[in-house]
Amino acid sequence: MTTEALATPPVSARGLLARAFAGRSGPLAVVILAIIVLWYAGAVWLNAPVLIDGYERRDVDWSFSQLAGDAMAMERPILPAPHQVVAELDKTILGTSITSKRSLVYHAWVTLSSTLLGFVMGTLLGIVLAVGIVHVKTLDRSLLPWVIASQTIPILAIAPMIIVVLGNIGFTGLVPKALISMYLCFFPVTIGMVKGLRAPDPLQRDLMRTYSASTNQVFWKLRWPSSLPFLFASLKVAIAISLVGAIVGELPTGAQAGIGARLLVGSYYGQTVQIWAALLTAAAMAGLLVAAMGGLERLVNRRMGVRA
Repeated sequence: MTTEALATPPVSARGLLARAFAGRSGPLAVVILAIIVLWYAGAVWLNAPVLIDGYERRDVDWSFSQLAGDAMAMERPILPAPHQVVAELDKTILGTSITSKRSLVYHAWVTLSSTLLGFVMGTLLGIVLAVGIVHVKTLDRSLLPWVIASQTIPILAIAPMIIVVLGNIGFTGLVPKALISMYLCFFPVTIGMVKGLRAPDPLQRDLMRTYSASTNQVFWKLRWPSSLPFLFASLKVAIAISLVGAIVGELPTGAQAGIGARLLVGSYYGQTVQIWAALLTAAAMAGLLVAAMGGLERLVNRRMGVRA
């Protein structure tokens, strides 16, 4: 052995634990473990009354271990155990062809299509409204209050009206769901961009005027770069809300495909395991979409020479 190897002290278990908790993996693992433990406890607690009633009707002696085991193995539980949801995900994602209507991948793609279309339309609408509000005082005083007031209408109330109206004029399928997504996601983009476009210091704007910069030059060289941090923060919120809008848009139509359709079918037939599998799939989709926005933000920052 070399002198350096002999001089290096062995890493203790406490040191490894401290190193793990110094990063993200340790705290994240603890949170996930706590959620799983609470989930199992909640499954036993919520499913136990149904089982106890059945034991008493059949005059069956039972123990806590038997009760816990049966509570986590019910076919239609009130709250499914984590391993039941994992088994459902494995069956509907890995064990089923993605072209089958029993596949969660198929349903996730249907929902994702309307999500992305609504997100793109909402982002463009939000940016256009923000530019108008910042540059036209009349729009600032008249349009911005209506933009804020539009979000006081519950989406569950307006979604059926949008579906019915658009259906009567021949728009069905992807477009109505995308419009509902757009309605939800344009608001954070508008508010974030208004804040971002107004972020430059007044001295910076005065300096641009001193250099005889035009309105377009002030926008592209000062206001737009200053607004990008606000824009990407808004986009991360908007992409997640857009997914919610797409799922909500699938509910009043009785859709045959999509995450919302899986939720409807699960609620009709009491398939709580299917409902939870669809919910976790939607949560995973939202996480991936937000992560994609974060990756795009880092790429844009590197292109602009921003140092982390």
